[in-house]
Amino acid sequence: MQTELYFEDFYPGLKFVSGRSYKVTAEEIKQFAEQYDPQPFHLDEAAGESSFFKGLAASGWLTAAIVMRLRVESIHVAGGMIGAGVEEMRWTQAVRPGDSLRTEAEILNVRASASRPKYGVVRSRTTVFNQRGEVVMRSVVNFLAPLKQAGSGE
Repeated sequence: MQTELYFEDFYPGLKFVSGRSYKVTAEEIKQFAEQYDPQPFHLDEAAGESSFFKGLAASGWLTAAIVMRLRVESIHVAGGMIGAGVEEMRWTQAVRPGDSLRTEAEILNVRASASRPKYGVVRSRTTVFNQRGEVVMRSVVNFLAPLKQAGSGE
């Protein structure tokens, strides 16, 4: 059982590394594209070959969803990780079938929430790497974490 983290547990410089890598498949790339991002270079290898990507490439939104999964698995916020905004999201390399993704997240800063007194806002930067150590995505996001005293029923 992983320890649940409260706002008071987060501080600038704290790092979280995904406990595993996530292997992306061609089937998953195509299924996601069919449902959410039906562009030729996400749907078909041949179309991908003649595109900007020079091959089948995952939607950036699929990559972001995978990253969310890895973040939730490695940062165990008490009650769940409640999103509070994305400041930056950059896709720096195409994600291909067979790529294995891993994440490294660093807490940038923390602050009390003005509008939700039982929560604090945690600002973090996540860097996503493929199996070759190439950065495929970077993001800066904010999430809410409950205060310990809020969790004790006070």
